[in-house]
Amino acid sequence: MAEDEFSALMARVDPALVVVTTAAEGHRAGCLVGFHTQSSIDPEHYCLWLSKANHTYRVGLRAARFGVHFLTRDDLPLAERFGTRTGEEVDKFAGLEVEAHDDVPLLEACPNRILVERIALLDDGGD
Repeated sequence: MAEDEFSALMARVDPALVVVTTAAEGHRAGCLVGFHTQSSIDPEHYCLWLSKANHTYRVGLRAARFGVHFLTRDDLPLAERFGTRTGEEVDKFAGLEVEAHDDVPLLEACPNRILVERIALLDDGGD
């Protein structure tokens, strides 16, 4: 498949976005993620990829667990909050109802979520 064919195919796909949250060493972080998927049935595994340019990536390098929040159409404000701001400049969790589970901040507004534990660290194949 040529590069332009790949780009055209990817433009037609509409992957669901999720908000991923984590914490390490007293720092909370979260971001909007488009690259994620179930990766095994038995045992059940889930993969997510964080951009190296993202504050959540740097916190996530030291984290053991991550919250994966599956968004609905009603969650556009959360998607905008976690996708357009940087945790280096603002507290993305300010004003939100958050519960901590194993120190991972879980967004109460997103009941469709899972808490995943890291079993692998790094796939350095992209940005």
